[in-house]
Amino acid sequence: MNIGIIGAMEEEVTCIKEKMNVISSRKICNIDFYIGTFSGSPNSVFLARSGMGKVNAAICTQILIDMMAVDAVINTGVAGSMRNDIHIGDIVISKNTRYHDFDTTEIGDEPGIISRMDTSIFEGDPTLIATAQKVAAELGVQNFTGLIVSGDQFVANGEHKKAICDFYAPLCCDMESAAIGHTCYLNNVPFVNIRAISDNAEDNAVVDYPTFFASMAEIAGNIVEKISCSIA
Repeated sequence: MNIGIIGAMEEEVTCIKEKMNVISSRKICNIDFYIGTFSGSPNSVFLARSGMGKVNAAICTQILIDMMAVDAVINTGVAGSMRNDIHIGDIVISKNTRYHDFDTTEIGDEPGIISRMDTSIFEGDPTLIATAQKVAAELGVQNFTGLIVSGDQFVANGEHKKAICDFYAPLCCDMESAAIGHTCYLNNVPFVNIRAISDNAEDNAVVDYPTFFASMAEIAGNIVEKISCSIA
């Protein structure tokens, strides 16, 4: 099985790359793709750092699908909590994902609706979700499964967070998950997003994020490695 793993930031992929037996690498669209395996797993792994934001994430995902022929995509990284009971160090697994900044309300759509598409909510793969839940539990990591919302914004304002929560009721927010889910949906490729909480997406997020980012990326990376070794 060919498994694509995407992280947006260097720290999010370095901890995974260090666990891989890297056989080769390729640079496409200025993105480095590392190809190899994890010890004890027959699966081939294609690891990439997409860069931040929706367009970068979508381009990276499409390359993995078209040129690496991946059978599944796992997204790893950090996110801001959108619920009071989800804390720094917890893991959020995507049941589904959607955009919080897609706005065509001026032509009659509700916020977040992608006009003239059959869906604006992209469902994670049930098998990948169940595997992620099992792995997180085995590692003793508190985990939640539900909606992740994405936008090309670092949410660090209480009023902005409240507006997102009031309309979408997500578990967390990030900048890439929905674009990865969107691309996988269009290509009929199973996916799951694994996000470790690094901040609370409020006014102190700019302090919490750099403090906890690296350690939270490591937690998410450990879970992604074990998921990759568990699926067939």
